Amino acid sequence: MVESLRPSGGLDNVRAMDDLLQQTIDTAVASAAAEAGLGPATTANGMVFLLIAALGLLMALVYVPVRLFLTITARSRRLRLLQKIRRLRDDLGQPLGADQP
Repeated sequence: MVESLRPSGGLDNVRAMDDLLQQTIDTAVASAAAEAGLGPATTANGMVFLLIAALGLLMALVYVPVRLFLTITARSRRLRLLQKIRRLRDDLGQPLGADQP
């Protein structure tokens, strides 16, 4: 009774099923691509988008460290300038004779 439930073709049936499955998948992918409008032009547009997105990412990776460096150095220059101005104001506030012993 168990023998009658087994497929009679054996390995050939498995290969036929694999081929049928692959053909069905290929047909489904092709029809989905056709419905979505994925032709050669759309693929080219996708490549252009990826290229521009990659360039934008590269620009951001360069810009952020440079901007941080410039901001930090500008703040340190500004701080040194303010400290120099404060020293000059303190020097101007003292009488002239105070510098000489």
